[in-house]
Amino acid sequence: MKCTQYYPVIQTNDVTATKAFYVDNFRFYVSFDADWYCHLQSSEDPKVNIAILKGDHDTIPTEGHGTINGLILNFEVEDVDAEFQRVQTAGLPILKTLTDEDFGQRHFITRDPNGVLIDVIKPISPVGQFVDQYASEALPT
Repeated sequence: MKCTQYYPVIQTNDVTATKAFYVDNFRFYVSFDADWYCHLQSSEDPKVNIAILKGDHDTIPTEGHGTINGLILNFEVEDVDAEFQRVQTAGLPILKTLTDEDFGQRHFITRDPNGVLIDVIKPISPVGQFVDQYASEALPT
C-alpha cells in the first residue's frame, strides 16, 4: 500500500466544539466543514491534519459507531516550554505538567473536550539504559 496521506479521525458527539478546540488552541484551520465531519489542517505544516466525525454518522458501519476512547495525539514541537505556557494561559487542563523523561522527551499532556489526550513533545537526549533502545539513526539529540 502506498499511502498518500495519514491522519487521525476523532469520533465525537460534538463536532462543532471539537473543531473549535483544535482551531482555537492548536493553530488548525478548517479545510472542509459539514455538521457531521470537518477536516482540519495545521496552519504551520500542511502535512499535519486531523479530521472530526460525528460518531454515529451513516458512513460508519453500525459496529463502529461511538466516540473516541483510548487515543493520545502526539504533537512534536520546537519549543515545548512556550507551548506549555500558551496552553496554561488558555486555561486548558494540565494532566501531566512539563516534565523531562529519561527516555528522551520533554513534554506535557492536556486533553480535548472528548477526553482525547494531547501529548506535546520536544525530543531531548535520552539517558541511561534508554540510549541503547534507540536505533542509531533515530536517537534524539
